[in-house]
Amino acid sequence: MPEEFPDYVDVDYTDGEGEQPDEYPSLEHKIEKAIEVTREGLEKYENPAIMWTGGKDSTLTLYFVKEVAEQHGYDLPPTVFIDHFQHFDELMDFVDRWAEEWDLEVIFARNEDVGDYVEEHDLTPGDDIPVEGLSEHNQHHVREILEYEEDTFPFLLDTYVGNHLLKTVALNDALEEHDIDGVISGVRWDEQEARADETFVSPRHDPDIYPPHDRVQPILQFEEADVWDAFWYYVVPDTVEGFPDDGYVPQDYDDLPNDLTHEDIPISPKYFEGFRSLGSEVSTDKSAEDPAWLQDLENTTERAGRAQDKEDLMERLRDLGYM
Repeated sequence: MPEEFPDYVDVDYTDGEGEQPDEYPSLEHKIEKAIEVTREGLEKYENPAIMWTGGKDSTLTLYFVKEVAEQHGYDLPPTVFIDHFQHFDELMDFVDRWAEEWDLEVIFARNEDVGDYVEEHDLTPGDDIPVEGLSEHNQHHVREILEYEEDTFPFLLDTYVGNHLLKTVALNDALEEHDIDGVISGVRWDEQEARADETFVSPRHDPDIYPPHDRVQPILQFEEADVWDAFWYYVVPDTVEGFPDDGYVPQDYDDLPNDLTHEDIPISPKYFEGFRSLGSEVSTDKSAEDPAWLQDLENTTERAGRAQDKEDLMERLRDLGYM
């Protein structure tokens, strides 16, 4: 692992400091800023990558990167998909479908040590994994970094140990293996309190915690409703042949225009079903029966369907490298 962040990167780490989404008064202002930040990410870093979860925020970010790369002649960076072994099947199908459609290079970041143990012992989510059954690398993270003292931990994503091993360790190992210096990520200010103070380019330079890199965050200024407006009025009309050029907002699961199907739309069907956040099939529930964009976005919490153990630990997890 490199001990220092490369000195060829010259960026303003204070851009966005103290700002709020309402300082970008229209969707067009938000998009303009997203394009500016995206272009900086493609210009400043030698080995950037796009975090892609298959969710709405990371797919919107991927769209901006694709557009900027095409318009300005940059190479399209690879995407990094963290496979934590507990995804919805529909989400994995979505990732495979659009990776092929958009000709993406996908780096699948997995904690193979945990995955192999789970497979070998035929475990299901919630079963206990003994710490001593893991590799020295993972035991170091559990004992020395997390300071976790129990003999076992549950095979669950949305817990302190589970989230760190299945997502953060997997991500950091991939960053190191592929020498990634800039991670283009789709986090937003309004999504979670621990992300509210992020800047558009955020340093992660402590080599004792993660491979030194920067997080480039083009859609911080988007609120949840802005994300959906961007999809229905820009992303989908621009990428789906036969979709109305002036946009169309589906009113239920089956409401797609011009004989289009869910496979044609770069939005996971889970959002049509009423999910507003796609964590894991084990610990994420739909928020309501209406599609995500038709729900009460102003007066309800976007991540309410997530397991709260992880949500309550978000700030600590982000200190350790979580997105």
